[in-house]
Amino acid sequence: MLSAKEQLEIIKRGAVEVIVEADLLKKLERSIAKKQPLRIKAGFDPTAPDIHLGHTVLLNKMRQFQELGHEVTFLIGDFTGMIGDPTGKSETRKHLTKEEVVENARTYQQQIFKVLDKDRTKTAFNSEWMSKMTAEGMIQLAARHTVARMLEREDFKKRYQAELPISIHEFLYPLIQGYDSVMMKADVELGGTDQKFNLLVGRELQKEYGQEPQCIVMMPLLEGLDGVNKMSKSLGNYIGINEPAREVFGKVMSASDTLMLRYYELVSAVSMAELEQIRKDLAAGVLHPMEAKKRLASEVVDRFCGAGEGAKARTEFEKVFSKKDMPGDIPVVEVAWEGEKMRLAKIIALAGAAKSNSEARRLIQQGAVEVDQRPVKDVDAELSSSGEHILRVGKKRFLKIRPKKQGS
Repeated sequence: MLSAKEQLEIIKRGAVEVIVEADLLKKLERSIAKKQPLRIKAGFDPTAPDIHLGHTVLLNKMRQFQELGHEVTFLIGDFTGMIGDPTGKSETRKHLTKEEVVENARTYQQQIFKVLDKDRTKTAFNSEWMSKMTAEGMIQLAARHTVARMLEREDFKKRYQAELPISIHEFLYPLIQGYDSVMMKADVELGGTDQKFNLLVGRELQKEYGQEPQCIVMMPLLEGLDGVNKMSKSLGNYIGINEPAREVFGKVMSASDTLMLRYYELVSAVSMAELEQIRKDLAAGVLHPMEAKKRLASEVVDRFCGAGEGAKARTEFEKVFSKKDMPGDIPVVEVAWEGEKMRLAKIIALAGAAKSNSEARRLIQQGAVEVDQRPVKDVDAELSSSGEHILRVGKKRFLKIRPKKQGS
């Protein structure tokens, strides 16, 4: 068995923050001494039917806890799902019906075992205790937190200052999430960085109910394919783990070079040493970004669509794009980037592939532009300044766009 310090190092990998690290170490030491696994909790509201790569960041950490011998519970927030998490929302979100939540929860249960060990995973629904709570019980729960504390939360504060509506039921969301920790007697709760307020409420409520407060392990939010927003089905920037292999492969290939490295870090099973070598090889030009993406896409497909499916998807992808009649000698054009990202239309104009930004935008709208062998139709699309990109404008014009080094 690994020591408490060794376990802590594994738990910290990829985590943004651990609250409180010293307390977690003590819990681990006590767990080993008493041969009693820690109770690990992570909650997921079934607000959409598909689990995507963004969810797997937490699921991967749960799997690590399982491999360390701890007790993991996948909590389905079927009760909180009907409220809707107000985190990061500038307005009250539409709540789901009970029927929608139940159906989404059913598909969650089918998909999570692509990551978690089914034999070592407990599944719970917070309706098990919340649907039995009386009005009196809810009032008593609400009495354990103040409006002032709620308004410390950034999204509530902004809406209050902007005189935008905040529904009373939205204040109940963090209280119920915290109460889940009380009912489950959680030792550790996992969550994304956007959940910090809710996770801390859980600690406070456990103290109120005479329990030892849970430790918190916060994981980073995985950006969606747009490279800006959190991966979300509602934004259409997601990669679903239940999608067909060719779809998953193609979506990973459409990620920017910068985003590709982010996915390697948070989704891939490569070691930190391997990831560092990939970074060095990319920087030195030994490894082409396209090849690195193919490796990543193959791994993701193998993991979620079945062993061997990654190689099949790669072969199909290469077969499709080998028909593009791409020339062997593509001219290199260096473009001075403005910041880390720049509008594709401007890059096309600066590279001399269009007479102006407006002409470049028209070409994009007409479907006449591809970047790294992927069609681009979003006139506001941006490219990252990390690595080079193969640009096709029209049927036969190919350019290798390379960020111009400062001072050159």
